Amino acid sequence: MIAEKTELILRELLEGTGAAFAASVRHTGLRQNLRIWFADLDARHGPVAELRPFGLRGHQVRLSFGNFSAELIHQMRTACSEDVQLARALVASIAPTVAIEIFGQDAENWCVTDGTFQLTATVRDLEQPHSDAAWVATCRKVIVPIMASMAELIGYDIVENFDSGNPEAFEGALLQSIVSRRERNPRNRLLCIRVHGEKCVVCGVQPGLRYGNAGSIIEVHHLQPLALQNTPRAYDPRTDLVPLCPSCHRAAHTRRPVPYSPAELRELMEPQDA
Repeated sequence: MIAEKTELILRELLEGTGAAFAASVRHTGLRQNLRIWFADLDARHGPVAELRPFGLRGHQVRLSFGNFSAELIHQMRTACSEDVQLARALVASIAPTVAIEIFGQDAENWCVTDGTFQLTATVRDLEQPHSDAAWVATCRKVIVPIMASMAELIGYDIVENFDSGNPEAFEGALLQSIVSRRERNPRNRLLCIRVHGEKCVVCGVQPGLRYGNAGSIIEVHHLQPLALQNTPRAYDPRTDLVPLCPSCHRAAHTRRPVPYSPAELRELMEPQDA
């Protein structure tokens, strides 16, 4: 029963998006559907993802908005271009084997404009659709990127290190905080790993294969050093972030202020491999 998977799914969503969620079970005939929404918004005032069995061997996720979401939708409609780009990229990162439909819109250039927005993702041909592994896989591969894209449009990033008591430092502190928080944004990490895989781009190690359940230790490296950025700029986690194993990440930052690039690290490793 899907109700038994609620805690597991909520934990996966928290780890994957950096936002807390709430859920409730909805009965439709003989089946149960799980409705999921952001914990600080009730189901009437924001996006709701409904996870349900589909046919005999599939799952379906349908995202829609509550009846009182007008204020939030206006906020999402005015999101900056960088947030919109990342939100679309997160949805686009869903595997092509998952059928994505966005009501009345192009699946590549969609936007949230009003309460009629609806996104449906259908997963078919699962071997054991009611197993824990199947529900977790659908959560990781489908619900996480969908809800992460909504979080990006809502603006679930917190500006940290803000010093309102120092007017002279206001602009510089705010700019540095914004750049830093963008690097730590778990949605950026999510997209980087979905694009590049959990494999170090320098040495090729895959911690997940080597250490099993303890292998989620791949790190995300910013190719443009944050300390050298005097002004904030839009960046794309697909091209500006790369996954590194902890050893290669540490090695990259042994050179300051400009870290070694992945190509330079590979050159340094070649004599050892010869």
